[in-house]
Amino acid sequence: QVQLVESGGGLVQAGGSLRLSCAASGRTFSNYAMGWFRQAPGKEREFVAGISWSGGDTYYADFVKGRFTISRDNAKNTLALQMNNLKPEDTAVYYCAAAATYGLKVPSEYNYWGQGTQVTVSR
Repeated sequence: QVQLVESGGGLVQAGGSLRLSCAASGRTFSNYAMGWFRQAPGKEREFVAGISWSGGDTYYADFVKGRFTISRDNAKNTLALQMNNLKPEDTAVYYCAAAATYGLKVPSEYNYWGQGTQVTVSR
């Protein structure tokens, strides 16, 4: 089992920045590829960004490329998502998730999930 706890969400104006964190405990964090997802009201959960076990490889959804950066610190068992130039359409609950395989974008392919943190971007 891997336990994941997100933090760092909040209310920000359009154009602003937030940094989300995900703290992991349980099994060895570095054994898992990690991802960030989000879910807006009335919409399905969607992939945002993913990172490999070592952190050397990353991939992003097109709608966040150039604005968001995913990173991890295996020594501290933490995952981060730096979000810059936020837009109102980025408003959602953001989740971190762990998977045994790198490169996944489908939520059902991830094994462990956090409880989510709310991000609200005002106009």
